[in-house]
Amino acid sequence: MGLQDKYKAVIDAATAQGVSDLLVREQDGVLYIDGTAPSSNAKQQVWDVYESVNPDFRDSDVVMNLSVAAGGEESYTVKSGDNLSKIAKKYPGLSWKDIYEANTDKIKNPDLIQPGWELRIPQK
Repeated sequence: MGLQDKYKAVIDAATAQGVSDLLVREQDGVLYIDGTAPSSNAKQQVWDVYESVNPDFRDSDVVMNLSVAAGGEESYTVKSGDNLSKIAKKYPGLSWKDIYEANTDKIKNPDLIQPGWELRIPQK
């Protein structure tokens, strides 16, 4: 099974969510998925599908570089089992500390976040 077949659900989700300039290419055993999501919610939907195909991000055979269109808000809804490091992995260039510092009004202890919280994701 090729990588595009393995991650067909992710590619389909990107298309369904209206990701523009979608570019999918396979190189050296890695599938690259690039594009611009119309909103942070659309971007999150694509990441959710990716996580269902590759739980806990065990396989390192995909690089997703999805940005949010200008004016699109960047936010993330915390799910059960999330931690700041896991969330930061979904946003290339960000660390858990960047997310923590953008949400100090809500997060008092970076090790304790609650499902359902809406976190601001800073742009890098």
